[in-house]
Amino acid sequence: MGEAGDKVRLERYSYMKRNRIKAYFDHFPGSPVIFSKIGSYYFVYVIQWSEYDPIVLRRDLEEMEWLLNKELGLNEEYINRRSYRND
Repeated sequence: MGEAGDKVRLERYSYMKRNRIKAYFDHFPGSPVIFSKIGSYYFVYVIQWSEYDPIVLRRDLEEMEWLLNKELGLNEEYINRRSYRND
C-alpha cells in the first residue's frame, strides 16, 4: 500500500467495449478504475471503489488519467485538452 505523498503507479490495464479501459493502480489494488475515451484521450469514468482501499482524492484521479494516457502515448492530447489549459 502506498504512503501519503507517494506517486501512484499503473499496475495493469485491459480494453473493454465502448472505448473504455479498466485499469488497476498500486495504491488502490481492490478498486478498478474505468476510463472512457473523449476526443483523443481517456478520462476517469467511474471507480469501483473498495472500502479496503484509501479514499480516492481528486489529485489521485488526475494522476491516474495522466499515467494511463502517457502509457497509451496520448500524453500530448491529454495536456492539450481544454480543461487542462484553463487550470
